[in-house]
Amino acid sequence: MIFTMGFYIHQRENWTNFTWDDAALSVSLGKVRNLQGKLIGKMEILGFALRQEALLETLSLDVLKSSEIEGEFLNPEQVRSSLARKLGMDIAGLVASDRNVDGMVEMMLDATQNNQTALSEKRLFDWHAALFPTGRSGMYAIEVAAWRTGEMQVVSGALGKEKVHFQAPNAALLPQEMSKFIDWFNAEQSLDPVLKAGIAHLWFLTIHPFDDGNGRIARAITDMQLSKTDGSSQRFFSMSAQIRKQRNDYYAILEKTQKGTSNITGWLLWFMECLTQALLDTDTVLEKVLSKAKFWDIHRNTAFNDRQKLIINKLMDNFEGKLTSSKWAKIAKCSPDTALRDIQDLIKKEVLQKEAAGGRSTNYELVVPNNK
Repeated sequence: MIFTMGFYIHQRENWTNFTWDDAALSVSLGKVRNLQGKLIGKMEILGFALRQEALLETLSLDVLKSSEIEGEFLNPEQVRSSLARKLGMDIAGLVASDRNVDGMVEMMLDATQNNQTALSEKRLFDWHAALFPTGRSGMYAIEVAAWRTGEMQVVSGALGKEKVHFQAPNAALLPQEMSKFIDWFNAEQSLDPVLKAGIAHLWFLTIHPFDDGNGRIARAITDMQLSKTDGSSQRFFSMSAQIRKQRNDYYAILEKTQKGTSNITGWLLWFMECLTQALLDTDTVLEKVLSKAKFWDIHRNTAFNDRQKLIINKLMDNFEGKLTSSKWAKIAKCSPDTALRDIQDLIKKEVLQKEAAGGRSTNYELVVPNNK
């Protein structure tokens, strides 16, 4: 078969007959497996409530960061509220969530909570419809819940100076390409399930079957396979959060691999290094969850009103900016005088303190358990 300049992996004959160097991957794979085992052990010793809180933290991060990779920034409070409602968790300060937020949440939950349910064309179409409830991506109408019918290029650069990074397979090939992918994904194989997650991610993105949303769906498929690997529907690490940190490297290795041969050792090494870091970063999530639990345990006999509980929880959940009495009044929907009384009450109870930095307005911060 003869190729022109700029050919892609999917233009090769039998392009999905991927190969890799087992010896080159063995150390990285062993490290991933070891970290997965340690994480499962850590989570097993936590009580149900703490595991649920850790799950909420991780899934919120996963939904937010998977969208951010594509340049879409969802409202964190809406994401957290949507997840809490769908997980049946009773937490303070739930807010209404937009349809596109609910759709992203529903897709991620379906992928991980129902990881043993077979992947199908209908299921992928349902995910796609959930991501684009209005049938539009930004200003543009797109084909929803159907394979794309037009050509697909991944392009960057200003108008007239575009650089084509990738050209996806012809639309006429999509039914057979996706049928082959779905059959492979659902089949039992001797292949290591972590490697399968990495291959599935690359394979789906190379086909690029939808008008938009391919990256988010590819990461949902990856989470689905990694959930199977863990033998659990509960997610305590976020691959998407780590990919977001390495976004430029992510796109670079995908482009290099899609312009290469069917030997995908380089991609799988990158994938496992990214997964390793995602597993290591769970300590940060766990530390936050345990800190919250310790706080509420210390203050189990302290009386709080609903406004105080709301703000305290927000302060422990990535509160943006500085807490002032005016911000308290706005968030808690109360008068400035009531906000100030709430704050002064918490200062007396050694829950809040004035920030040492001072400034033009008085800012307040939480007294964390380690400081008591």
